[in-house]
Amino acid sequence: MASLKVYGKPYSANVTRVLTTLAEKNVDDYQIVPIDLLTGGNKTPEYLKLQPFGQIPAFQDGDFTLYESRAIARYISDKYEGQGTALSGKTEREKALVNQWLEVESQNYNPCAGKIVFECVFAQILEGRATNEAVVKEQLEKLGKILDVYEAQLTHHKYLAGDFFSLADLAHIPVTNNLINVAKKGELFSSRKHLNAWWEDISSRPSWQKVLQIIQAGQQQQ
Repeated sequence: MASLKVYGKPYSANVTRVLTTLAEKNVDDYQIVPIDLLTGGNKTPEYLKLQPFGQIPAFQDGDFTLYESRAIARYISDKYEGQGTALSGKTEREKALVNQWLEVESQNYNPCAGKIVFECVFAQILEGRATNEAVVKEQLEKLGKILDVYEAQLTHHKYLAGDFFSLADLAHIPVTNNLINVAKKGELFSSRKHLNAWWEDISSRPSWQKVLQIIQAGQQQQ
C-alpha cells in the first residue's frame, strides 16, 4: 500500500493542486482516499482527526499528516527536490519570488476566482439556489484589476516568479481551469495577451493533462 495518501475528490481544485504537484515531481506511488463533501464525508470523526476544519484535502506520508493544499505542495516539492520539475526556485531570490506569488494566488486571485466559480457552478449543486449575479459582477471587477497586475508581470517574464515554471504558476491551474472551462469566464484571459499565453502554456503541461484524466475518470465513476 502506498505511503502517500491524498484525501478528497478530484472535483476539488485544492485536491488537484496537490495531484498536479505530485505529477510534476514524477511521483506515481500514492493513493487517493475518496472524501466526498456532498455526502458529509469530511465531517466524520475519523476525517476530522486528519483535518480538524473538515476541508479537503488532507495528506499523509506514513505517520506524518498535513493539510492545506499549498503547504502540501511545498512539502512535496521539498521532499522530492532532486526529482521531476524544480518547483520552488534555486536561489534565495527565486524562492522568495515563488513564495510571493503563492501568497498573491492565495490572498488575491483565488478568493475572487473561487467565488465566481462557486456562484456560477456550485451554488445550485451545494445550496440549491440560483447564481447571485451581483456577486459575480463584483468579483469579476475585482479579478480584472488583479489580472491587470498579472499581465504587467507576464509582459516581462514567461512565468510569474521569473522565466521558470514553479509552484507559483502551478497553484493557479485548478481554479483557473474551472473559471475558464466550467464557469465560462475565459474572456478574462483571452483579452490579455501575455496572460493568455501563460495560461495556454501552463494548462498544456503533461502534469495537468494527467490530472485531467483523473478528473474525467472520477466523473465517469459517479
